[in-house]
Amino acid sequence: MLDSIQVLRILALTAISFVAAMAWTPLLTHFLYKHKLGKSIRDDGDTPVFSRLHKAKAGTPTMGGVLIWGTVLVLAVLFANLAIIFKQSFISSLDFLSRAQTLLPLGVLVVSALIGLLDDYYNVRRIGPHGGGLRMRHRIIIYTLIAAVGAWWFYYKLGWDIIHVPFVGDVTLGWLIIPFFILVIVATSFSVNETDGLDGLAGGALMISFGAYAAIAFLQGKYDLAAFCAVILGALLAFLWFNINPARFFMGDTGAMSLGVTLGIVAMLTKSVLLLPIIGFIFVIESASVILQIFSKKVFKRKLFRSTPIHHHFEAMGWPEQKVVMRFWVVSIVMAFIGLAIYLMDRT
Repeated sequence: MLDSIQVLRILALTAISFVAAMAWTPLLTHFLYKHKLGKSIRDDGDTPVFSRLHKAKAGTPTMGGVLIWGTVLVLAVLFANLAIIFKQSFISSLDFLSRAQTLLPLGVLVVSALIGLLDDYYNVRRIGPHGGGLRMRHRIIIYTLIAAVGAWWFYYKLGWDIIHVPFVGDVTLGWLIIPFFILVIVATSFSVNETDGLDGLAGGALMISFGAYAAIAFLQGKYDLAAFCAVILGALLAFLWFNINPARFFMGDTGAMSLGVTLGIVAMLTKSVLLLPIIGFIFVIESASVILQIFSKKVFKRKLFRSTPIHHHFEAMGWPEQKVVMRFWVVSIVMAFIGLAIYLMDRT
């Protein structure tokens, strides 16, 4: 009976998040277009393939990730306050904000989103090097600091120092959980950011990953965390409605970086972070392609791919953008199912 009520609660929150995000999208779209917050496409000779393939997208508004984290933040605060007013009612059950499960991922989501929003603004206004935006080293420093604060909260406030190794069991890392946490968060955030290069690609892959972790959190009895993932999923569905090719707006760093950080934290909170490379397989191959390309160019003085991240390689081969996105979605779904299957087999 309890599980049925929680399923209803999670489905209701997903639907509410979707409807809420859809409802205020026209306001966001109007604001982005009115203030000409369009993305700059680099044409400096360093990325000739990318510039050629995406030249037509220059000027399409970015910062669309505000739709996702803004919806999640508003609903979290709204239902937390409504729960105080309408005690012992279904409305109060929609409150998913809790110190043990969702305060950390929500807080980090908002903080990292604001940093990403600033980076997007710099890109739009061409403030900074290479056509605008923060330097890579500045991004790494900032997101490492965010991850460090999250790791401190995770270890000292929540008292977590355990990861689960499938088919082996729980492993206590002690204080080593802190550098491990930082590595996971920074790697995930930048991997998701690399994936955000085609209309609907990052949004679809993130939706699938958060759906998988919502299921894992639910099976663990972490119902608030499952609800949190469901609210993100609902907002992502609304975002995809407008981001599918041709995109009305892009996610931008304010969405990609922050959702990457949050996905990593959710994986840590469920003790199933070692399943993240499987569930988020697309993010892994996207970042791996960039690393391999850089290594090949420096060591062998030649390109391994026509362009990176790897979705641009397939574009350069002649695949239509929609084909790349849909096939990557299929791979994401298959890998998410494999990750869930491993989790379920490990439980038996």
